[in-house]
Amino acid sequence: MNVILLSAIWGVVMMFAGIFTNKASTIRYTAILGLIVLLFANFANSFGWFSININTTNFLAFSTFGYLINSILIFSTLVYVLLTGKAIEQVGINVAEYLALIFFVLCGTSILTSYDNLLMLFLGVEIMTIPLFILTGSDKRNLKSNEASLKYFLMGAFSTGILLMGIALVYGVSGTFDVDAVQPASAISGMPSVGILLPIGLLFLFMAMAFKVSAAPFHFWTPDVYDGAPTVFTSFMATIVKAAGFIAFIKLFAYRHVQLGPSWNIILPIIIIATLFVGNITAVFQQSVKRMLAYSSIAQAGFMLFALYSNNEFSREGIVLYTLVYSLATIAIFAVLVKMNDYSFDGFNGLAKQQPLVAFTTTICMFSLAGIPLTGGFFAKYYMLTAALNAGASFTLVILAVLFAAVSVYYYFRVVQAMYFKEGEANIVHADTSFKVGLVFVAALIVCLGIYPNLITQWLYF
Repeated sequence: MNVILLSAIWGVVMMFAGIFTNKASTIRYTAILGLIVLLFANFANSFGWFSININTTNFLAFSTFGYLINSILIFSTLVYVLLTGKAIEQVGINVAEYLALIFFVLCGTSILTSYDNLLMLFLGVEIMTIPLFILTGSDKRNLKSNEASLKYFLMGAFSTGILLMGIALVYGVSGTFDVDAVQPASAISGMPSVGILLPIGLLFLFMAMAFKVSAAPFHFWTPDVYDGAPTVFTSFMATIVKAAGFIAFIKLFAYRHVQLGPSWNIILPIIIIATLFVGNITAVFQQSVKRMLAYSSIAQAGFMLFALYSNNEFSREGIVLYTLVYSLATIAIFAVLVKMNDYSFDGFNGLAKQQPLVAFTTTICMFSLAGIPLTGGFFAKYYMLTAALNAGASFTLVILAVLFAAVSVYYYFRVVQAMYFKEGEANIVHADTSFKVGLVFVAALIVCLGIYPNLITQWLYF
C-alpha cells in the first residue's frame, strides 16, 4: 500500500514541481529522490518496519512476491531515470509532466502486483497504460510519434473492451470479482452447469492480457508503437510496463488450467511458439536497431510466457530473475541508442574504437538478452525452461525455445559485430563520465546475477 499511495502523491508533486521551477535538472533530481523514497517505502512494507494500513476489503492482497517485484520495478525505473533522465529533458519542455506520468504508471504497476479482484486488475491496467498513450505521442513535432500514439490508443481501447467483456462474463457466471473465488456458481449452489460462459470469459481475459504483453498473435501494435514513440520512452514501455503486465497475467491465470480444461495445454504452447517465432524471425530482417529491439521484446515475451505455463517454484524464481535482468539490459541498450544519431546497424560501426567502455557494456547487455552464459539472461532462460520441464512440458516445446534463442544470437551479435569488426565513425553524442559509470554498474550487476542468481531469487523466501 505504501508504494500505491506514495507513487500517486509523488506524481502530483512532480506536476507542481513544473510550476515552481523551469530548471530541468532540478525536476530530474526531484524524480530521482521520489524513486528512492518509493524504494525505501517498499522495503519498509516488505520487512514490516512501516506500513500505511488501509482496509482494502480484499481488493488487494500483499505478498512477498509482490513486494519483491515492486522493488525490482522501482529499482529499474531509478536506473532508467539515472541513465536517460537528460534524454527525457530533450523530448520537450514538459519535463515535469513526463516524469509525473512515469510515477502514475508506477502506481498502476504496484496495483497489478497486488490485486486480488478483477476490478482492481482493470484499474491497474488503465492507470498503467493511459499515461503511456500520452508519453508515446509526447514528441508532437514528429508524425511517427503522433501515429504511434493514435495506434496505441485505439488498440489499447479495443483490448480494454475485451478485458471488460471477459470480466462481465466471469462475474455473470461466478457472481464475484474476487480472483481466487472465480468458479461456476453451480459448483457452490448445486444448480445446473452454466456451460462454456466461464471459459469464454477467461479466454477474453487471456486475449486482453496477451495484448498488453505483446504475445502473438496480439503483438501487431508493438513494432509500430515502439518505433514511433520517443526512444527514451520506448525503453520504459519495453521493460517496466511489460514486466508488470506479465506479473498481472501470471497472477490472473495461475490456477486457471483446471477451469480451461485440456485446451489450456494446447493453446498456451501454440501461443508461446508463435510468439518466439514471430519475434525472433522478424527481428532477423530488421535494419534498424530500435525496431529490432521492438521485435526482440516480443521474443523475450515468448520466454516469459513459460512462467505462465509452469506455475511452480522454478517459474516464480525465473520470472523474478527475468524481470530484473531483462529490464536492466534493455534499459542500458536503449540508453546507448538514445545517444546515437543513426539507429541503423551501420550507425554502430566502429563504436568500440570511439567509446570502448560504452561498446563493452553494450556487448554484455546484448549477451544477456541472447542468453549467453555468465550473464543473468542465461540463468533467466534456464529457470524458465527448467520450470516448463518440471510442469510436464514436451521436449519439443523446450527444444524449439532453445533453437529460437539460438536465432536471437544472430541479430544481437550483429550489433556487436558492427561495434568491433566494422570500420566507420559511429555518430554518437558525447557520453559523460556519470553515464559510463551507470552503464558499468548495470553490466556488473548483470554479470553478478549470471554467476550468482540467488542474489535476487533468495528474497522470495524472506
